[in-house]
Amino acid sequence: MPGKGGKKRGPRREKDDKPWKKQKRKVCVFCKENVDTVDYKDTAALRKFLSDRGKIRARRVTGNCSQHQRDVAQAVKNAREMALLPYSSR
Repeated sequence: MPGKGGKKRGPRREKDDKPWKKQKRKVCVFCKENVDTVDYKDTAALRKFLSDRGKIRARRVTGNCSQHQRDVAQAVKNAREMALLPYSSR
């Protein structure tokens, strides 16, 4: 049987003292501004959702809700077809 004299521990932390839990949740830009549709012709707004390599940023990175992330992806694809945005930056 193991003895009770094991390692000494420091003071116990509260459950909410986790440093990785203190980040704010990102808010969907389109929901905040009550935007109904994402326009593919607004390339300045769509560039915020593209990486420097030309990839569409993930939902967890941008903070969009699922519906608006689908709209952004479709708008980026339409803008690429119309040659408003590049397929890649290489």
